[in-house]
Amino acid sequence: MNIALIWFRRDLRLHDNPALSYAVQQGYHLLPVYLYAPEEELPWSPGAASRWWLHHSLFELRKQLQQQQLPLLLFKTQNSLQTLQQLITHTGAKAVFWNRCYEPILQKRDEQIKQQLRQLGLEVRSFNGFLLHEPWTVQTQQHTPFKVFTPYWNACQKQTISITPLPKISDISTACAPSETFSFPNTCDLAELDLLPRVNWTEGLAATWAIGEVAALAQLQRLCQDKLADYQARRDFPGSDGVSRLSPYLHFGELSVRQVYYEVQRTMANNPECRKGGESLLRQLYWREFAWHLLYHFPYTSEYPLYDKFSALFSCKTDKDQLTAWQTGHTGYPIVDAGMRELWHTGWMHNRVRMLVASLLTKNMGISWLEGAKWFWDTLVDADLANNTLGWQWVAGCGADAAPYYRFFNPQTQSEKFDPQANYIRRWLPEFAHLDERACHNPTALQRIPLNYPAPIVDYKSSRETALAAYGRLKQESSRQK
Repeated sequence: MNIALIWFRRDLRLHDNPALSYAVQQGYHLLPVYLYAPEEELPWSPGAASRWWLHHSLFELRKQLQQQQLPLLLFKTQNSLQTLQQLITHTGAKAVFWNRCYEPILQKRDEQIKQQLRQLGLEVRSFNGFLLHEPWTVQTQQHTPFKVFTPYWNACQKQTISITPLPKISDISTACAPSETFSFPNTCDLAELDLLPRVNWTEGLAATWAIGEVAALAQLQRLCQDKLADYQARRDFPGSDGVSRLSPYLHFGELSVRQVYYEVQRTMANNPECRKGGESLLRQLYWREFAWHLLYHFPYTSEYPLYDKFSALFSCKTDKDQLTAWQTGHTGYPIVDAGMRELWHTGWMHNRVRMLVASLLTKNMGISWLEGAKWFWDTLVDADLANNTLGWQWVAGCGADAAPYYRFFNPQTQSEKFDPQANYIRRWLPEFAHLDERACHNPTALQRIPLNYPAPIVDYKSSRETALAAYGRLKQESSRQK
């Protein structure tokens, strides 16, 4: 019996799954496996919120596979190659297939595994099931990586890509499960992966999210039916439900980016009123593509600024008390504190607010972007190494296509512009319920006292001037060195 191991990673779905579809088309008997190997992902092994999501996503994937009479074997390992080799020996598998990950450390690991398994005489193939354009397929005319989004976007538009999703395996065949029953050593129950927190702080996450492939496809359908027409107009306003909320589903591969692209294009074709919103959403998908393009070509950026000249600027000592106040939503800036409390409660934060909280931390409080990136990594259910890196370096002004050093996000004016009725602030700062809109955006010292709400952690104007001076000195030093 020709058995193929299907190595699930960030592709926890049955629809539009290239590795799975190939194995079925070639007539292999399928043996799905998932290897949890956090040590192999250091220093960016999954954070607490991601582990919570992963637990429930694996539970849902196992249900989907059981409907096709397929198991899902779970392993916790410090050596993925060794575990795969043991499985191959135990089952007599002839092939191993997977969809590619693009984190630099995993790319290196996977290439070594591919070489080792091929030396054993196995058919070993990997596929693109995560991106529209793999990072090495888009280059400048000088055959170098892009560092600015718009030229990257334009280059991608000139390429021809397939946007037709592959059918779900239930649409192809349900007769591929191994006909023999194996007893596998070292397999884990889902609970033994130890993904859930010892102390349950996840009630808010559970109340916010439905997890898994079925939920992901339902969310995509809601987006296309109910939100796409107004997406461009509403996406920047955190007090309204105007965004897609697809990011965690894309990160864990419960939803394929190609499926999103296809459904949005189809909705635009059938509903002209959705064109503007659809085009805006597709552009956001390409920011995700751009993030992975950058991380692949500049792997050091997950730890260091893209441009070395900024390293000294972000090496200053962190004020731990100020960092804790920011993390817990006690900065004295209502829109920022609302965002940080939303993050802790739901594992997610509106993208406009992500920019505001990042700007305050890095440019006004003078704390390294890396501290913010680490906190997001641990608390976001959609924590994605490429997006997280790009987002933080963009706001801090030290990355690709970054916001200019002189651009600051003023919390009060941003709050007044994008949360004019203070709906978002009141939702996450319920102590503000009785305040009028003006006070919600910037309560007076007297209004703060009965609320036990802190004064601003830094003075916005003076901290801005201090940061501008530091950036200015850096710019002068860089000019002299040229």
